[in-house]
Amino acid sequence: MKKTHVRDMVNYFKLNVASGEAGLLREITVSDISRPGLEMAGYFNFYPSERIQLLGKTELSFFETLSADERIERIGRMLHEDTPCICVAHNLVVPVELMQLAEERSIPVLTSPLPTTKLSSKLTTYLESRLAPTTTMHGVLVDVYGIGVLLVGQSSIGKSETALELVKRGHRLVADDAVEIRQTQENQLIGNAPELIQHLLEIRGVGIINVMTLFGAGAVRNYKRISLVIRLEIWDPEKMYERLGLDEEKLKIMDTDVPQITIPVRPGRNLAVIVEVASMNFRLKRMGYNAAVVFSKKLTDTIEEAAEDI
Repeated sequence: MKKTHVRDMVNYFKLNVASGEAGLLREITVSDISRPGLEMAGYFNFYPSERIQLLGKTELSFFETLSADERIERIGRMLHEDTPCICVAHNLVVPVELMQLAEERSIPVLTSPLPTTKLSSKLTTYLESRLAPTTTMHGVLVDVYGIGVLLVGQSSIGKSETALELVKRGHRLVADDAVEIRQTQENQLIGNAPELIQHLLEIRGVGIINVMTLFGAGAVRNYKRISLVIRLEIWDPEKMYERLGLDEEKLKIMDTDVPQITIPVRPGRNLAVIVEVASMNFRLKRMGYNAAVVFSKKLTDTIEEAAEDI
């Protein structure tokens, strides 16, 4: 199970630590945010204590209507040992009872000037990114006509050279050699380069080049959703390769199936052009037009008509 720390979130959003600074290393293990309105009213039967607790105007205005004993009792039950932190939106004044008990239990109380809904959205997006399942694959990720294409295949098959040619043709490099992939809650795969090799491309015989320095900022991007996998392999004359494109191959990356195309490599084949065409054809399929299906239907109709004439 992936984890992050309250301190990382504080540094990312520049949050103010109002109390409980000693607990900044507390772990956050879920991306869901809780707004403990019912808990403020005394209902703790299903209290998600492991979540970040977000307080806005509604919760704190209700809290002010409680008696002193009720305030202490509710805050005491909210500040559970599993609770990573309390976030207060709108830079609202933090209740004294919350400040004191949070300091005693080392549970950070954080304040932000953002409205409650906006803060909740930003925190959720950040946590989903940090806590998403991740893996690393050997390959090259490029953005071709808006399609995230992951080139895979054995070492020295020509992945980096193909990526270089694509960059020269106006497309963008995301990652070379090692691609870090995270899976979002919507089962989308987002790829990026490790920080150490970001924007770098290795060409055998030339060495390591910086694509952004050579071709400009428009030739690279930091993240891209992986929509298509293209596997490059040495041409095998005894193997039957797809001729029509009716059968769709899939590659499972973590829990997500991604369409995959296998392209045989041999001298004389322009791989960059083939990758471009494969990407454009993939876009057409997503828009509802499949040339292979249309051709197959026409062929079937022609054969049926010929059979009727006989």
